[in-house]
Amino acid sequence: MLTLSRWKILVVLASLLFGVLFTLPNLLPQSVVNSLPAFMPHDRLNLGLDLQGGSYLLEEVDTNALKTERLTNLTEDVRTKLKTEQIAFAELGLVGDQISVRISEPTQVDAAFGLLNNSLGERLPTGGRNVTLQKGLDQHIVIAFVPQAANAAAADAVVRSIEIIRKRIDALGAKEPLITQQGTSRIVIEAPGESDPEKLKAIIGKTAKLTFQMVDTSVAPEDIAAGRIPPDDEILPSETAGGPPLIVKRRSVVTGEMLTSATADHDHDTNSPDVNFSFNGVGTQRFAEVTSQNIGKPFAIVLDKKYIEAPNIRSAITGGSGQITGGFTEDSAHQLALLLKSGALPAPLNVVEQHTVGAGLGADAVRAGQISVLIGGALIFLFIILAYGLFGGFAAAALVVNGLMIVGAMSLSHATLTLPGIAGLVLTLAVAVDANVLIYERMRDEVRGGRPAMSAADAGFKRALTTIIDANATTVVAAVIMFNLGAGPVKGFALTLLIGVFTSVFTAVLITQVLIGWWFRAFRSKTLPIS
Repeated sequence: MLTLSRWKILVVLASLLFGVLFTLPNLLPQSVVNSLPAFMPHDRLNLGLDLQGGSYLLEEVDTNALKTERLTNLTEDVRTKLKTEQIAFAELGLVGDQISVRISEPTQVDAAFGLLNNSLGERLPTGGRNVTLQKGLDQHIVIAFVPQAANAAAADAVVRSIEIIRKRIDALGAKEPLITQQGTSRIVIEAPGESDPEKLKAIIGKTAKLTFQMVDTSVAPEDIAAGRIPPDDEILPSETAGGPPLIVKRRSVVTGEMLTSATADHDHDTNSPDVNFSFNGVGTQRFAEVTSQNIGKPFAIVLDKKYIEAPNIRSAITGGSGQITGGFTEDSAHQLALLLKSGALPAPLNVVEQHTVGAGLGADAVRAGQISVLIGGALIFLFIILAYGLFGGFAAAALVVNGLMIVGAMSLSHATLTLPGIAGLVLTLAVAVDANVLIYERMRDEVRGGRPAMSAADAGFKRALTTIIDANATTVVAAVIMFNLGAGPVKGFALTLLIGVFTSVFTAVLITQVLIGWWFRAFRSKTLPIS
């Protein structure tokens, strides 16, 4: 086992080269890294929020608002379908988490029930529909979402929110944001380098639900003032301060989910900032139908239940694109385009916690981390050399390569280094020393048992290997569990520990083995320097 095989030497040299090359960019100024040849590695470690500074937000998805919106949409579906089939009804509204409607004519109850039962809701993957209907007393029909569908919608809202938040933060230019789910409805957002949490919160928290709704011009101003509006209408405030309220149809004719692009631009006539948009195939067809059937009538462009503008339809818009104007500034036009392009949040987000880590505090953490690594490394080196002499020096050399390989691997994988990650690095070095202690103590036992020096060294590596693998296997299991179930700093610690386990076993077994094999070949010693 102590034979100096060519493949062992090549593997050791390759690991050393890998560690040096991929660690080097972290030790050089960015300007020097940018000037390196293309074949050289340019990837650097990403510093986490606690080391670089930045913003931390804990947001909660408002699943109650999502449930209310879904029930409201279902109510409008009931209204539209009954009106289309000319089935008279009354008392349509929400009763708790259910929708209740009374069919006026007793002879039409069965027809209404059959119509709604066959057309409402969507099919579930497990079969059946996501809504249930029951006939109640006095010609009432009660509609509700099944619990399974409600829970699935809430879970899906959290997953979709995470993806949309990621797109929005990426568009801001924040580097390597950490966005993770916490519990069933909360989302942790860490944006290193982003020092303005209010700006981050404004971009993340805006629902950005864009809808196009027809304006109801039949309602008189005095009825609006008195609050007398048709049940299928709603009053919307203006996005512009001081703008008059507007009566629009509740049912959206086109939604922002049908957008394929949104870009900030300038109006050709006034040169004022605006937002250009285009629809997908379904949106193009629906927009063309609505505009061709309502020429001369106004329609409202609505963002988060506030109308931006309400232009008249001059002609059918069949090209699948349009323009939003509304007194935008350059910044607000770009922000709206960013929000529309990244998609609307399925439900509002409520801020549970927020704080900012200053760059100065992050720099202090980096210095403290560097000092802790240096002190920890120095103490480990001192112990191993005092305890095992020359062979301890070989172990210390393997530890240096181990550290280079960990940093190189994290740089290559674009991993984020956090303050707990630095603690994981120090712990990894200590674990690596444990492997060498097991090997060297086994060598001592073999010498005491009467084996020659080289045979004892060989047996030390062979017989300690099983124990080393068993001990590190438990660490791997713990690190995997922490990485999958933890968040933020816990993940950083687990990742560093996980990478370190594999590099530690490699360096402790192979590199020290090659160095000790070389020493026996060079000096032909009959005794071990550790016995």
